[in-house]
Amino acid sequence: MSFITAFGRYVLMLKEMISKPENPSMYWKEFMHQCVEIGVGSLGIVVIISFFIGAVSTVQTAYQLVSPLIPQYAIAQIVRETVILEFAPTLVCIVLAGVVGSKIASELGNMRVSEQIDALEIMGINTKTYLVLPKIAAALLMIPGLIVLSAALGIWGGRVAGSLTGIIPPSVYDMGLRVNFNSFSVYFMLIKSYVFCFIITSISAFFGFYVEGGSLEIGQSSTRAVVISCITILGADYILSLLLLSNG
Repeated sequence: MSFITAFGRYVLMLKEMISKPENPSMYWKEFMHQCVEIGVGSLGIVVIISFFIGAVSTVQTAYQLVSPLIPQYAIAQIVRETVILEFAPTLVCIVLAGVVGSKIASELGNMRVSEQIDALEIMGINTKTYLVLPKIAAALLMIPGLIVLSAALGIWGGRVAGSLTGIIPPSVYDMGLRVNFNSFSVYFMLIKSYVFCFIITSISAFFGFYVEGGSLEIGQSSTRAVVISCITILGADYILSLLLLSNG
């Protein structure tokens, strides 16, 4: 499948999934199910990664800032900006591309191979709306919340690591968090989280929905979905940083 053909099918999938539901209650149940699967199912890995990212950031920042001319609270400033601007939205979404994206692609791919999608279409159900839209909507609701939680845990993890290792006292760390804080960083983090979670779910759903073959092709499609999602996230990260931070 050429890039132009695949991109055209991707755009048509997004266009066709936006339609009035035949049975709103059925779609609501599927939406809530996806919220649990995407949000609650990813909570554990997000908590663990975020805490240790903040802790490692504090230790490594303190290791590099050896000049006595740099105030100690600058460690907290660097950890704050690094976690909010990059680690929380980008790194966590790359991890979620592997956790959530592969699950979506394999789930839809299995339904396609087992002809469950064909059966739903014969029954007159818009499968793109019923199967794809709830996943994207649930991701747009749950993943930004996970990103905000990730940022908070990352900053807290840095505080705990600094206190336990004696690198920076908690009072100095807290002061550094408040120095020169720009609220636009938080808005930028949320913008990135919405863009990235749409990329993860839509690309993964596309590769799963249009898989052809058997179980081997399902695995290949899931892998391809994760790889392309990660590459697209990194490209979008660069573009958003270029467009928004230069004017932020």
